[in-house]
Amino acid sequence: MTKLLIPTLLLALPLCAADLKFKKYTLTEEFVAEGAHFADFDHDGHNDICSGRFIWKGPEFKERVEFAPKFEKEPYDPAKGYSDFFLTYTYDFNGDGWSDILAYSWPGKDTWVFENPQNKGGEWKRTTIFDVTDNESPDFKDLNGDGKPELICHTGGQLGYAEIDWKNPLGKARFRPITPKSPENDKKYFRYTHGYGVGDVNGDGRPDILDKEGWREQPADTKADSDWVFHPQLFTVPGGRGGSFILVYDVNGDGRNDVITSYDAHGYGFGWFEQKADGTFAEHKLMGATLEESPAGVKFSQLHAMQLADMNGDGVLDIVTGKRRWAHGPLKDDEPNAAPVLYWFEIKREGGEAKIIPHQIDDNSGVGTQVTPGDVNKDGKMDVVVGNKKGVFVFLQE
Repeated sequence: MTKLLIPTLLLALPLCAADLKFKKYTLTEEFVAEGAHFADFDHDGHNDICSGRFIWKGPEFKERVEFAPKFEKEPYDPAKGYSDFFLTYTYDFNGDGWSDILAYSWPGKDTWVFENPQNKGGEWKRTTIFDVTDNESPDFKDLNGDGKPELICHTGGQLGYAEIDWKNPLGKARFRPITPKSPENDKKYFRYTHGYGVGDVNGDGRPDILDKEGWREQPADTKADSDWVFHPQLFTVPGGRGGSFILVYDVNGDGRNDVITSYDAHGYGFGWFEQKADGTFAEHKLMGATLEESPAGVKFSQLHAMQLADMNGDGVLDIVTGKRRWAHGPLKDDEPNAAPVLYWFEIKREGGEAKIIPHQIDDNSGVGTQVTPGDVNKDGKMDVVVGNKKGVFVFLQE
């Protein structure tokens, strides 16, 4: 049985008047996955939480349902092992009006869709829609402008994305490479490569693909596979491993999209890169290895997940991130046993510039390889869902 804890009221540190209150729900303290998501799977009007092979039914999240059979490696050891669920997303793949579950199982391995049985009970049918999904931060977004998401990943030493045939959505997705095949790229873009992102960098209305070394411009015509034009720009420190999700957003409101990223998903570093009128970027470092190197005023390591969401309802997106717990166990990486914190960083625009203000949500959860902000309880306020080696957590904004 899952150990349930009584919801705890948390108050973010008193940094400014914009602090938000969250109620923390600990769904389990078991390590079941490195990510989590939500949807109304049973059509009762309440969103449910999915993480690993489990669903917790909303609105109280007390009832746990297994939608897949037990995996061979279970129970997962958070100190030594890894789960079969690296990241999890929700989407109605077959168009029947019921949310299904997409799971990136592990870097270099297959991607699954679990079909919702529409309250008929039993195990959800699992289908592999992509065989080898590389990169540690694969995403699920609309890249080609058809209004439906693609698998944002790379495979076999080539950057790109995988298109789903929405006339046959559970068939194998077609990989669309945007870089050439070469021995150099085989080493650079392998299963555990860090740092990947999608966003319209140059403002032409077409999302581009980013990695830690720069961005590749989506051409106007993508009917045939081709190498996208590369614009070099280091989005980490020299020689750095790279972060997790690379985000594209107009931070300071000047009409040009900027880039937000961590510098090392297993170490230190976090900042945003301001795009200038000539297309170059100016770095604004927010956090380093010490408080003295952290203009944001806080410091923590291993930002292995981050997403954008308007947390305070002011119309400007904010950054949700935190410290990943025991990515490689309790003895590796930078400060593996420091408090696994969860933060939202407020983006406040003033006079053509931007202030980034940190607000702590929690200090005993952190992020996994994924963090999911969204309106879980449908009250118009942004909440946060986390699955990692500490357990599964929901933070409902009050």
